[in-house]
Amino acid sequence: MFIGSHRLKNNLLLAPMAGVTDQPFRLLCRELGAGLVISEMVTSNPALLHSRKTQLRLTNAGEPEPRSVQIAGADPEQMAAAAIFNVNLGAQIIDINMGCPAKKVCNVMAGSALLRNEQLVADILDAVVNAVSVPVTLKIRTGWDKENQNALNIARIAESSGIQALTVHGRTRACAFTGVAEHETAGEIKARVSIPVIANGDIATPEKAAEILKTYNVDGIMIGRAAQGNPWIFREISHYLETGEKLASPDTIEVYNKLLKHISHLHRFYGEVQGVRIARKHIGWYCKQRQNVDAFRAVINRVDSANEQISVLKEYFDEQQNLAA
Repeated sequence: MFIGSHRLKNNLLLAPMAGVTDQPFRLLCRELGAGLVISEMVTSNPALLHSRKTQLRLTNAGEPEPRSVQIAGADPEQMAAAAIFNVNLGAQIIDINMGCPAKKVCNVMAGSALLRNEQLVADILDAVVNAVSVPVTLKIRTGWDKENQNALNIARIAESSGIQALTVHGRTRACAFTGVAEHETAGEIKARVSIPVIANGDIATPEKAAEILKTYNVDGIMIGRAAQGNPWIFREISHYLETGEKLASPDTIEVYNKLLKHISHLHRFYGEVQGVRIARKHIGWYCKQRQNVDAFRAVINRVDSANEQISVLKEYFDEQQNLAA
């Protein structure tokens, strides 16, 4: 799969997720088979570009190529400036967010709120594409609500603006993350435009990924929430698409080793205080299907030092290993 001149190693992408797809998680998903990972949403508001939160989101030094950064905003000039800013920091693909359903984003007419104003969509896309020499991609939803589904119109605007790939989350803005995602819209768009189309939403198994690729003829699959606590999903889908066979799930030892590597990176990346706090949700995701998890979470969520967090984690996984034996 190509995005502009960039050839991806496969057609499996990690979705940008605020508070999740930071550099430690992106690197882990790359290691476990993702063909492209996209940064957390970065604001285009120049007043916020130098905040600690934004600076951490902008970090991509040392990451495998191509490096993709998602930007969000509603002002064409600010979005163009943000694209230039991120390219100067090492971004090799700029992704534009027109899919986020969060109220705090939509209330400033960014994210999926933009789908209500097709002229503004065109103005933003034209401004960003003309501002940078790297490929620009776009992520959208199927529309504002079920009575206003204009994804095909947006796709045509994107294609004419020079967008190099389009991701379609199979829900409207009004749906948020409720109900079941549909991929018929992505399939219809794929049949009517020439740019790569990527399906996103509720793709949690290798079988589902293969079904969507075959049924709707889309070019790629984007995985979001299903990768939380399960970065192996990229390896498993890739293996299934190549062989038609299911790959065994990682054993307890592999899960522990990858989790330890992940949270240790979080401690270094954010510093001990913030790193320990952010690691809690990831630990919860990794362990949610394991035995005695409620008692374990009650303990580890009270821990406030990196060494103690790692120690409690080791004790828990030693117990898990003994239970498995």
